[in-house]
Amino acid sequence: MGQDLIRYDILAQDALRGVIRKVLSEVIKTGLPGEHHFFITFLTSAPGVRISSRLREKYPELMTIVIQHQYWDLAVTDTTFEVGLSFSDIPERLLIPFAAIRGFYDPAVNFELEFDVRDVEAANGSSDETPLPLAPPSSAKLPRMPASAPSKLPAKMASKDAAGSASEAEDAEETGEKKPAEVVSLDAFRKKT
Repeated sequence: MGQDLIRYDILAQDALRGVIRKVLSEVIKTGLPGEHHFFITFLTSAPGVRISSRLREKYPELMTIVIQHQYWDLAVTDTTFEVGLSFSDIPERLLIPFAAIRGFYDPAVNFELEFDVRDVEAANGSSDETPLPLAPPSSAKLPRMPASAPSKLPAKMASKDAAGSASEAEDAEETGEKKPAEVVSLDAFRKKT
């Protein structure tokens, strides 16, 4: 097989980041429709990311934000988005380049995108000397994501039907225990040739 000099993998990831850009732009115009909300995981040390030093200390590698009930001043450009969020009742303003996004998840419709940020950085020639950890294999068990406050979450997100995951999350919060989640890869839905 020949070497991919065109880098279709990076072109596909850029196109999928365009989906996130389009969705956030629509949210600016019309608000979040129905039960839609987003978990966005990004690299805090990626070039162009602007977060407070307090958040950078707390999340030195990855951070996941939730755009649902309490966000403000959402703004989208061709390469970045900016949003106001509250962390422990302290308002913060975050600027996140789309190239820094590692994962995007909308639990209302069980829609997930995952990006290999290392490949994009390598293609752009801006790779750091420290390699980033790879996403866990699809058979790995990950903790259930809380639906309430922003927290550091895994880049590959768990998925079940929205009603089941909401009630399980509430049950886990009440009992104080964390239930493992099932990881679903997009490869499971691709046609095999």
